[in-house]
Amino acid sequence: MSQEPATAPVPDRQPLDEHGAAAVRAYAADQRAKVDVLASVLEDIAARGYPAAESGVLWEDARDAHLERLAGEQSRVA
Repeated sequence: MSQEPATAPVPDRQPLDEHGAAAVRAYAADQRAKVDVLASVLEDIAARGYPAAESGVLWEDARDAHLERLAGEQSRVA
C-alpha cells in the first residue's frame, strides 16, 4: 500500500464526506500501527530467534485475562 494520497480522481468511485474520510484515515493509521508492531516482533524473532517457552504466557491464561478485561469494560444496564 502506498502512503501517498491519490492525486487524480478515480472514475466510478463515490466520494466520502469529510467526516467519513477522516474516519477511514484514522482506521488506516490504527491498522498501520498494528502492522508495525507485528513487523517489529517478526524482525526481533529473525534477529534473535524464538523466545524461550518458559518466558511466555500460556494462551489459556492470556485468553482468560483478556475475557476478564472485556467483561470489566461492558456497560451495565440497570
